[in-house]
Amino acid sequence: MKKRIIVAVLFLVTTVMSSSIFAQKVYSCQYKSDADVKVYVSQYKSDADLVVYETKYKSDARDNSGIWYFCEYKSDADIKIYFCEYKSDADIVIYFSKYKSDARWQKNEKKHLMYKKN
Repeated sequence: MKKRIIVAVLFLVTTVMSSSIFAQKVYSCQYKSDADVKVYVSQYKSDADLVVYETKYKSDARDNSGIWYFCEYKSDADIKIYFCEYKSDADIVIYFSKYKSDARWQKNEKKHLMYKKN
């Protein structure tokens, strides 16, 4: 019985801690060399690796689901991005949606790029 409780507690702690390592508080850099990830914004949802919804509230940006909060200061952000002019220069292609429910990864193989950088 004690083993089950310990395993359950460890699972909960791991789950809570792992959700906090995902970066969704982002800062838009002026220079490519300052960025952790280079991003290209597509006009078409079907071209995107990630569909992004921009939230006004920092508390909404909890996990790697595509809900982004843009920080005013670099030090507040979990990850720094640079918006590329050309798709070929980007690490990921995103599409901005008007709807929070649309936010999601369409190509999971690039999901690791948005992990928190320290």
